[in-house]
Amino acid sequence: MSGGGSGTMVTRLKLPGFDAAYRAARRAAFGQSIARLQQASGAAVATLLKIMVDQNAPASSRVRAAESVLEHAGKAIEIEEIEARLTALEQASERSEV
Repeated sequence: MSGGGSGTMVTRLKLPGFDAAYRAARRAAFGQSIARLQQASGAAVATLLKIMVDQNAPASSRVRAAESVLEHAGKAIEIEEIEARLTALEQASERSEV
């Protein structure tokens, strides 16, 4: 039985179609991981908010939770703005092609 070492993988990656199929499988596996993270994001937010307002939690924990909430909210706004700009650019491009 072959050792199946890294040399075998390098050889297989050179086969027509194998590299593309391998990358597609990796993207699919990563996509499943991202979906699981997204499903857990509600619980993560609830935990952050609970710690942020818990007067019995150490001040450092409350501050860190508040910083995290603000940071993620800011990133969400940035993403929304980028999406709006991209949509506007796409629409302008479509109008200029007509």
